[in-house]
Amino acid sequence: MLSQVEPANRYPQCLCLSPTYELALQTGKVIEQMGKFYPELKLAYAVRGNKLERGQKISEHIVIGTPGTVLDWCAKLKFIDPKRIKVFVLDEADVMIATQGHQDQSIRIQRMLPRNCQMLLFSATFEDSVWKFAQKVVPDPNIIKLKREEETLDTIKQYYVLCNNRDEKFQALCNLYGAITIAQAMIFCHTRKTASWLAAELSKEGHQVALLSGEMMVEQRAAVIERFREGKEKVLVTTNVCARGIDVEQVSVVINFDLPVDKDGNPDNETYLHRIGRTGRFGKRGLAVNMVDSKHSMNILNRIQEHFNKKIERLDTDDLDEIEKIAN
Repeated sequence: MLSQVEPANRYPQCLCLSPTYELALQTGKVIEQMGKFYPELKLAYAVRGNKLERGQKISEHIVIGTPGTVLDWCAKLKFIDPKRIKVFVLDEADVMIATQGHQDQSIRIQRMLPRNCQMLLFSATFEDSVWKFAQKVVPDPNIIKLKREEETLDTIKQYYVLCNNRDEKFQALCNLYGAITIAQAMIFCHTRKTASWLAAELSKEGHQVALLSGEMMVEQRAAVIERFREGKEKVLVTTNVCARGIDVEQVSVVINFDLPVDKDGNPDNETYLHRIGRTGRFGKRGLAVNMVDSKHSMNILNRIQEHFNKKIERLDTDDLDEIEKIAN
């Protein structure tokens, strides 16, 4: 996007859509960092809460936002002239395509763009349905692929812990914490209810805990992530809202308190990859620990192992020596 902007033209030339408010802000920060050597470059955020006067036109060169707000800015409020857009980016394209509302809005925006507009779709994972859609949007694409085995991130050591119930999972978590030095950890739960319970229990144990879930206001979510990024809280307990794209360099451990499953109860391999990919970033070593509390969840774990063709070792969290070994 930066290479395509003509700074002398004071109108939006590049549009970047993200599935969430947090990701839009994060991408914007990266553009601001890279763009600081390009002082005339201006950036606008088309996100909920960014109110502009009706009838005004935007003079910023790059607009980053979520699909609903960008669509409003293009169609209803006419802040952006879509016919002048040169580059259209879908970030986390698979989510944008799989989520019905995002898909409809993204298509409506795309249809307003000029024919020669460059389309860029980014994602760590592309399912077949996403490919089909991508080929509709980008008829003659250049495809740049990483090998599947590179996706599974060889820098991450993966383990599982056998437990019988939620309380044992919590105990195992405390044992892990007692035995190894953790810079920062992200803990993923399946439901908001479990996430709230776990955050409360960890707080009682004296941990500094941040809680992030989908029903929070976007501004609250951004504030929680900012505090976690600054290290004010060492543990972030979250539902899947945070599995994607949130980069916090100090995350050394990811714990799946609940294994990721789709709405039919099958293993959600893509989410697993995105979740554990929050650690081991930037070439560092990472640690992923999966809590298994039933035959069903053991079956899910086995299917995840098969999918990635990568063995997940068993860990006994009652054995402190064993835990210390994995941390080195």
